[in-house]
Amino acid sequence: MPAKKVSRKIFDDACNTPQHLGILNIMKQNRTLFDDAPPVKKGGGNGISNKKEVTPLDRLKNLEDKIVGAIEKVKALKEEKAALELKIKELEARLSDKDHEIEKLQTEKTTIKSQVEGLLNELDTLEVV
Repeated sequence: MPAKKVSRKIFDDACNTPQHLGILNIMKQNRTLFDDAPPVKKGGGNGISNKKEVTPLDRLKNLEDKIVGAIEKVKALKEEKAALELKIKELEARLSDKDHEIEKLQTEKTTIKSQVEGLLNELDTLEVV
């Protein structure tokens, strides 16, 4: 077998893998590896198409718009997160103040209770005499 035929056979065998066949089919359909859209059928019909053909540049612009939108959303969410974290700190500080106030009122209540009990005991001793 001549060298040219042997190398062609090796090339054909290597290209008959499922991965290569898929790539070859895409190439036959005039598409790129980056096209997600179904292949465009040519011919048939009256030559007037209602569908707008999406070019790779349009798809790239669409992708860029989506990325810019996602970046803006992430920035907005980060700002919202920072504002919420600040609000949490403020609310925690207020809660801490309220806890201290409750403790103070409880000790004051205990002191007043003991004073009232002491006064009641004195009244009881006055009535006994």
